[in-house]
Amino acid sequence: MTKPLTVAFTGHRTYDGKANATLRATIRDLYHRGARHFRVGMAEGFDIAAGVILVELSRELCDIDIEAYIPWPRFSARFDPASLELYNTILRHANVIRYASEEYHRGVFHRRNDMLVDGADYAIAWWDGTQSGTGYTVKRARANGARVINLYPQTQLSM
Repeated sequence: MTKPLTVAFTGHRTYDGKANATLRATIRDLYHRGARHFRVGMAEGFDIAAGVILVELSRELCDIDIEAYIPWPRFSARFDPASLELYNTILRHANVIRYASEEYHRGVFHRRNDMLVDGADYAIAWWDGTQSGTGYTVKRARANGARVINLYPQTQLSM
């Protein structure tokens, strides 16, 4: 039996939802290729959008695991109310919840991002090519051998 594939998500907080249909189709495609473990970084923007889509798809694709990777337990304390509601919905459906640290510290986001992509077979990104946490995570995923699928409209310029 083939080992199930693992998919990580990374993207900017400024994500506006315009690629949700493509994101949903990409998740379905990877599911049909054998992906069952889906890791979400739980930040506002792209991460939350990916998590919500996973929750929706989990009703149909009932054997997927949603894994929430959170920088520290009080990470969501400053989320706006709408994002916090979606965050909590994802957590209620998560099969696994992992924290990078028990409290905030300077390197906590890098630690969370490393946890997200280390061992992942694929990374689905919303990356605009800038030097950023998303850029760091995309580069780490590629260095670790993960295939990166960048949904950002101008992906080929930076990949």
